[in-house]
Amino acid sequence: MRKLLLLTDLHYQANSRTYAAEDLYLMGELQKFFQVALCHPKHSEAFEDSADVILFRNAGPVAGYARDYELFRARMAAKNSFVFNSLDGQGDMRGKQYLVDLTRQNYPVIPTVDRLEDLDLLPDSDRYLTKPRNGADSHGISVMTRHELSALQGMPEGTLIQPWVEFEYEVSFYYLNDVFQYALYAPDNERRWALERYLPSPEDLEFSSMFIEWNAMKRGIQRVDACRTTEGRLLLVEHEDLNPFLSLDLLDEETRQNFVDSLIEALKSLAPEVD
Repeated sequence: MRKLLLLTDLHYQANSRTYAAEDLYLMGELQKFFQVALCHPKHSEAFEDSADVILFRNAGPVAGYARDYELFRARMAAKNSFVFNSLDGQGDMRGKQYLVDLTRQNYPVIPTVDRLEDLDLLPDSDRYLTKPRNGADSHGISVMTRHELSALQGMPEGTLIQPWVEFEYEVSFYYLNDVFQYALYAPDNERRWALERYLPSPEDLEFSSMFIEWNAMKRGIQRVDACRTTEGRLLLVEHEDLNPFLSLDLLDEETRQNFVDSLIEALKSLAPEVD
């Protein structure tokens, strides 16, 4: 039987989400087809060589173990290991600099700059968000007025600035190996993780697929997070391409099982079983 190393953090606490429960459920499904070992990415080196496939799941923001994560990436590249997600993404996997880059390239994203000198490049707003380039899960976000920003002598290194955007709701599109799987949205924009099923229009899928194509990741699960503005436009909020939470507990049984089956087949294809 193939051997799979599942990287996760069963102790990570996320707002309104049960990371550990999702990965324990996945482990139970994976054990039907793999010998599964589980550990935190910080401790994975001792188990990597014995694994046919390494699955990186709900291990929380890598900023909390940045050095271990960089060493892990280096080992995976040196050994040409089968890691899922592949570590060639351009989204949150590498921090949020892509939001600045995509803004400059006129993609439909929440406008983002990384210097006070570029503040005039953003739409005028009464309020602005500042967030760390390497943050995640709403860590380190502050709300400031334009006057407060303008009064600063400079921003801390690695800080992004965005205008406050009024929106109707947030919506997430989930992809597996570039194939759309399902979408969920938060109809109450005060409760980000009170999610319900969302039936995307062809235009919605064109929007989300644009970012999947941009990212050009070899393999893995991606979550395209967007907001619907009060003008009706979709704007990219984040592109989660390392270990996106999947909200599997909110799916109907058929959708959840179809996703899990597709994931298992994708993992099996990386390491064909030897007779």
